[in-house]
Amino acid sequence: MNGMIVVDKPINWTSMDVVARVRRSARDGMRASGHPIKRVKCGHAGTLDPLATGVLVCGIGRATKRMAEVMGQTKRYVAGICLAGFTPTDDAEGQAELTRVPTDTPPTSEQLDAALLTLTGDILQAPPAYSAIHINGRRAYERVRAGQDVRLEPRPVRVDRIDVLDYAFPDLTLDISCGKGTYIRSLARDLGRALGTGGYLTSLRRTAVGGFTLDQAFPIERFESPLDEDDLIPIDTPDADMPA
Repeated sequence: MNGMIVVDKPINWTSMDVVARVRRSARDGMRASGHPIKRVKCGHAGTLDPLATGVLVCGIGRATKRMAEVMGQTKRYVAGICLAGFTPTDDAEGQAELTRVPTDTPPTSEQLDAALLTLTGDILQAPPAYSAIHINGRRAYERVRAGQDVRLEPRPVRVDRIDVLDYAFPDLTLDISCGKGTYIRSLARDLGRALGTGGYLTSLRRTAVGGFTLDQAFPIERFESPLDEDDLIPIDTPDADMPA
């Protein structure tokens, strides 16, 4: 069984939780078709945080070799942001330690647009301290939880476009298109700094990875039963016919 499949990752699941469920479903499908097998290769193209939902592209069998290619494609998100303060995690997971920023006058739509413009294009972005980035063999979030002061150096990322879907201070909803390695949590934090209001991510839904969209995504419940190879996007599909 070789191919790709799009999953609508549910909230509070890790990306590897989804991979494990897809792997089990694929193994059950192979057994059901008369191919007993102990191990199935399965991977994903781009981690989503547990609090995020949406498009997670999974590769099965030889398709795992295409995951890096898929991961490099443009991603699209709908992000909910609160401009009332900052959290240590730059999202709602750290809300218990919210540092509120008093704001006498909410930013106008024009000020918001100007601030978003500074976060668009080829920019330098510091990843969140609570991230899975390795520092001398240990993940950054593990060091923070151990009481260490973690400061990650800014790195180049690409933000193609940011559109405002809704704004009623302090709540903001954005439609974001960006390249590989962009942290939407960092965008929320940096937007809050630019506006002088504070900013953290309250919700995140990935709506597309390249041409893979929510319209193609299976709910996680689909993988409670054996996977059929007909559900997969074939690995030998020519690049010109692949979602891109």
